[in-house]
Amino acid sequence: MRSMRKTRLAAALGAGLAAIALAAPVLAECGRVAIANMTWASAEFAAHLDRIVLEAAFGCEVELVPGDTVPTVASMIERGQPDIAPEMWTNNAGAPLAAALADGRVVRLARILSDGAEEGWWVPAYFRDSHPEVATVDDALARPDLFPHPEYAGVGAVYGCPSGWACQYVMENQFRAWRGGEKGFELVDPGSAAGLAGALAGAYDRGEAWLGYYAVPTALLAKYRMVKLDFGVPHDPAHWRDCTARPDCPEPKRNAWAESRVWTVAAAEFAESAPEALSWLRRRAWPAALAGEVALYMEENRYDGEDGARYFLEEYEDLWTSWLSPERAARVKSAL
Repeated sequence: MRSMRKTRLAAALGAGLAAIALAAPVLAECGRVAIANMTWASAEFAAHLDRIVLEAAFGCEVELVPGDTVPTVASMIERGQPDIAPEMWTNNAGAPLAAALADGRVVRLARILSDGAEEGWWVPAYFRDSHPEVATVDDALARPDLFPHPEYAGVGAVYGCPSGWACQYVMENQFRAWRGGEKGFELVDPGSAAGLAGALAGAYDRGEAWLGYYAVPTALLAKYRMVKLDFGVPHDPAHWRDCTARPDCPEPKRNAWAESRVWTVAAAEFAESAPEALSWLRRRAWPAALAGEVALYMEENRYDGEDGARYFLEEYEDLWTSWLSPERAARVKSAL
């Protein structure tokens, strides 16, 4: 039933977009656009939302291309592609993105998560309730027995970030700075976003201890109560830029995560060539809680980013129509 509904919606959307393209040649100003479709739910939802709106309201010819923080930043800097990265966690993108923004190769648009995101080392709330003494990263790393490795007896496990996520470097450098290996822990590579989510969800559903990276907004932290551990040190932005967030940092020092500022960024050439489409990309933004709600909707229903975008368009019409002119908003409604 769900697949039939989705097929009908896709057909209707395609027919609507075709009709709009034929009836309104004014929409031809946008041209072809490549949007990075990142591997986590809130970014996937944002990419599909931008695709629907840019095609329907602005006449763009949109292609979604696979992306993750590190490779997307590198490609935008080196090749000017993709044109848009809807949800770029700029803290994790580090020095390369900062340099590209400074010299104008990449431009910053909306702060898409208007109240920021939150990253760090987390434990389940029920674990913290039963072990109030484990309040900091130091406290956790002093007790490998509380966080047993899934494969190796007598070893503790800290779950890191999947390859391609810039937080992979942050977790590796923080793990070294806190000397996790010397304290009896191994930094576990979850292999993928699904692997990381599965490790957390599996432990939580079994009522077991768990220690590792996660972030807000995400479906799991909208669903499960987790507590972020205190790093016990302040955030040092210079060391973060020069070392903590870099893959080749020789001597990482203890450094706390700062609030993550999450922006939409675009390649400079696209930003100059499509000013009308940029009006949408500069205005649309939502709080982290809303992004978490959409991500949880996708997770619980096993839906993809397109379903998440449609859910948002249906449930938050008053919000998204405020970012468009009445004429352009009407085109999106007609396409849906």
